Amino acid sequence: MSGKRTEHVVVIGGGVIGLSVAWRAASAGHRVQVVDPEPASGASFVAGGMLAPIAEAWPGEEELLELGSASLERWPAFADELSRASGLPSGLRREGTLVVGVDSADRALLDDLADYLARRGRTVTRLSGREARRREPSLGPAVRGGLDVPGDLAVDNRQALAALRAAATAAGVEFVAARAEAVRAGAVELEGSTVDCDVAVIAAGAHSGELHPALRGRIRPVKGEILRLRARSTALPPPSRTVRGPVHGRPVYLVPRDDGGLVLGATQHEVGFDTAVTVGGVRDLIADAEQVLPGIAEYELVEVRAGLRPSTDDNLPVLGWLEPGVLAATAHHRGGFLLAPVTADAVLALLRGGEPDALVKAADPSRWGGQQWTS
Repeated sequence: MSGKRTEHVVVIGGGVIGLSVAWRAASAGHRVQVVDPEPASGASFVAGGMLAPIAEAWPGEEELLELGSASLERWPAFADELSRASGLPSGLRREGTLVVGVDSADRALLDDLADYLARRGRTVTRLSGREARRREPSLGPAVRGGLDVPGDLAVDNRQALAALRAAATAAGVEFVAARAEAVRAGAVELEGSTVDCDVAVIAAGAHSGELHPALRGRIRPVKGEILRLRARSTALPPPSRTVRGPVHGRPVYLVPRDDGGLVLGATQHEVGFDTAVTVGGVRDLIADAEQVLPGIAEYELVEVRAGLRPSTDDNLPVLGWLEPGVLAATAHHRGGFLLAPVTADAVLALLRGGEPDALVKAADPSRWGGQQWTS
């Protein structure tokens, strides 16, 4: 593909990454098809929609922090462009994030995170429990401290997916309601038929590992259970910011929605492709969330679902050529929405025969020791 224009692109997967790539590629003049039996579903439909590279930073994952931070910087322009292209709201929320803890061990974790971020040149504001409640009055008395992370944003995942599908359709993307079984240079194999193409882009989430030999055994599903709540008229309103914790060492997050809704998540279990919601998972999420926001006991429980995060051993996505004619843009773990802008930009650069931003190279599949393809 190097040095010449890619005419026909087939994207396998219609989640946030696949739709972002398809929309941007079609807008750039490529003929684009998306292969997915149910676009805008799967893990993207279940997601909390946090855009939080700072709050989710972890020692040893510096490359992911840099990649996520670069993508977050692109989100406001990405959201504005998406709204114009689709005629729909992008779902971007700019209120920021509070990270809170309820015991001394949680406070120690927050101190460690703040110290680590300071060493990486990123500052957050440490808060006492009282200061945290001034920012979000619905926080309960169990909250003993926190961090204010105003730059970490959020997006209403379902609004964003609707806008991405509308923008892709307006740009001329064709949707093929079928399940891909294998991908090779020049072709995507479906049940009983084949779709020919110049370049195939694998963006099939947790199922990506089934589609190409270079991904086999590299991508695993991590199950996450999520609840959707809605404030009743007699209950305290949800927080304006995303609120997340450790709660007695367990991660929990609460992400507000415009309609009085609140997304509560998420468990993490490595149980293969099981998407059944468990009683224990729901119990633990509610118990931990009530420590942070006691008022949710009066909320309506609207929906209970589980999704499958596509994960790698180093938590970095897979972004680059698997062989000439086959690109991977997958395995974004918790960061599908966060990394959508930088992923779409990288794929466009590769389709043009160029190189993506240098920070994307950490996600190249050649990190596993194989050949680094350039086209």
